[in-house]
Amino acid sequence: MIYKFAKFIKAINPQGILALIVLLSLFFTSCKKEVKGNISVYSNDFESGNLAGITSGTIALFNGTHVLGRYNSGGFNLTVPNLPKHDLVEITFDLYIHDTWDGNNLDSGYSGPDLWSMLVDGNSYIHTSFSNSDCGVGVFCPPQSYPDNYLNSNHNPKAGAFRTDLPGACYLSGSPNGTTEYKISKTISHSSATLLLQCIGDLVQKNVSDPLCDESWSVDNINIKAITL
Repeated sequence: MIYKFAKFIKAINPQGILALIVLLSLFFTSCKKEVKGNISVYSNDFESGNLAGITSGTIALFNGTHVLGRYNSGGFNLTVPNLPKHDLVEITFDLYIHDTWDGNNLDSGYSGPDLWSMLVDGNSYIHTSFSNSDCGVGVFCPPQSYPDNYLNSNHNPKAGAFRTDLPGACYLSGSPNGTTEYKISKTISHSSATLLLQCIGDLVQKNVSDPLCDESWSVDNINIKAITL
């Protein structure tokens, strides 16, 4: 069979080969699925204090805007019911990493690793670490796994960040680490009528009196779209 196909290709003149390539290109292009529908099923900037569908929800004021949080270890569940028929969901939000996150650091169980996860319907789509350290000459900078999952990579602190110049949520003694903003965006296969979004922190800092003030996280501007192909 392969021999006959090779003889067939050899027998075709250059114009015929070009026509065959164009035909195959059109064939495979026509097989691609197109987006037929794109419906917003959830949108919340938390300015109105709306916590409907959210368990363990709390709202704080950060940098002049209301955010969902702040959290240390633990987090929140968001349930979105009555989704229309769909094939995909697109989930986007702003993630704020506040103060002294230690990334992949392992300091005898007292400081790090500082992990954060996003799950949809119980399935993990992000399980990573963040480091909010400032690097300098002679200063150890614990790496972070983001934008990859933990513990696959050692990236520089604040890698993949959208903003690194925001104030910290708590100003501790010494130099504050500030807040780093990340734009989270995931498009996943999904067809259930209900969606469960979970965001969970797993932070380690056993040598401080106020863990929430030492390091915390919050989210803002959650948007979820149901996409039909």
